[in-house]
Amino acid sequence: MSDNTVEQVIIIGSGPAGYTAALYTGRANLRPLLLTGNEVGGQVAITYEVENYPGFPEGLTGPQLVEKFQQQAEKFGARIEYDWVNEVDFSQHPFVVRTASGGELRAESVIVSTGATHRKLDVPGEKEYTGFGVSYCGTCDGFFFRGKEVIVVGGGDSALEEGIFLTKFASKVTLVHRRDELRASKILQDRAFANPKIAYKWSTVVERINAAGGDGNGTPPKVVSATLRDLKSGEVYDFPADGVFVFVGHTPNSQLFNGQLAIDDAGYIQTDRRYHTSVPGVFAAGEIQDPIFRQVITSAGQGAAAAMQAEKFLGELEAHGYRQIAAERGPAALTPA
Repeated sequence: MSDNTVEQVIIIGSGPAGYTAALYTGRANLRPLLLTGNEVGGQVAITYEVENYPGFPEGLTGPQLVEKFQQQAEKFGARIEYDWVNEVDFSQHPFVVRTASGGELRAESVIVSTGATHRKLDVPGEKEYTGFGVSYCGTCDGFFFRGKEVIVVGGGDSALEEGIFLTKFASKVTLVHRRDELRASKILQDRAFANPKIAYKWSTVVERINAAGGDGNGTPPKVVSATLRDLKSGEVYDFPADGVFVFVGHTPNSQLFNGQLAIDDAGYIQTDRRYHTSVPGVFAAGEIQDPIFRQVITSAGQGAAAAMQAEKFLGELEAHGYRQIAAERGPAALTPA
């Protein structure tokens, strides 16, 4: 992968934003090169069932959706490399992208779609039962818990927003929080406290997530309870629940771009409304720059928009050259969306 070739577009990351960007740039005859990263497909790839992506009324699994994304992108000329990036240099143009396999690539434009990672509880059962009762998205998975009792872990805005949303489906939502007061905004607290379906376990942490089934007989595992520990009394006990929703924050996968792109205090790459980053010719789409929506469909839309902007940039590059574009735009032009 190390030669004198200059790629027109390199896409870093293989979630919905990355694959959609590959589809759009592929259809534009830009022969994009997509580097998957070490989590092929992103977060949706570990989602057991997806029912809210348009065009699939019967639903499908996350891995099936990722496979379709890739097939469609490749159909239009996108090249997929199972490699990940460990260094970039956006201070020069063409941009330099170095991979874990030892390749040094150059590109006229780059689309960053490395996503964000849900912060985990790191307790036994969490990883094993993700997609089988453990979830990080109430909007995605709440429908599967109609009439059931669930636990929501966290005390910030996301935990309360998702907890309130889950009451549309669940018969009871128990919020488990390690402190004795919430960190969420006052308006969300007021709404949560007024909701009769929401109960609270204060000063409590999850020690283990427990499931039944999944013993090799063809029956998938199913969450049945969580082992909780009261931080004040020290009491440890099993609390029955059909699902555990974890909302203890996100970590954007932006460490690679420190010192290269403008990044906000929470670690998200800053973009304007057209998905330009602080470096002309470098774009970002999906959860790497979106702390709000975090849905497959919104990430895909952002990937399409970033691809369209990359195509436009390449046209301007041919007409005016990079120095002129950088001089006219510059980092000062960035207005975070």
